Amino acid sequence: MGRDTIAEIISSIQNAHMNRKRVVQIASTNITENIVKILLREGFIENVRKHRKSNKYFLVATLRHRRNRERNYRNILNLKRISRPGLRIYSNYQRIPKILGGMGIVILSTSRGIMTDREARLQGIGGEILCYIW
Repeated sequence: MGRDTIAEIISSIQNAHMNRKRVVQIASTNITENIVKILLREGFIENVRKHRKSNKYFLVATLRHRRNRERNYRNILNLKRISRPGLRIYSNYQRIPKILGGMGIVILSTSRGIMTDREARLQGIGGEILCYIW
């Protein structure tokens, strides 16, 4: 049985965010590095470092949290896995969904690498829809 590295990233980030943890440790692969770079570029993550522990590489990501302690804690980071190993979801560039009217992002795996929905529309290419982030 294979490992779904994208689902592992999503679940570890969501769990850390819900438990108000500042730091998440993620196994480093090419796909995870590209997804974390997109999250960093879009402002969902503050900082990312690459560490080596016992001959394995890990990404250590610092999450962005709301600092208002007066109100109840609200979940401001939502991630949803769309395409999975048992059911792949593909879309051309004209039918890539817009999340919250363009406020969220869609991460796609295209023939030119992993990119956001805005980049894919500008380049006119479609691909496999990996996840939604809002």
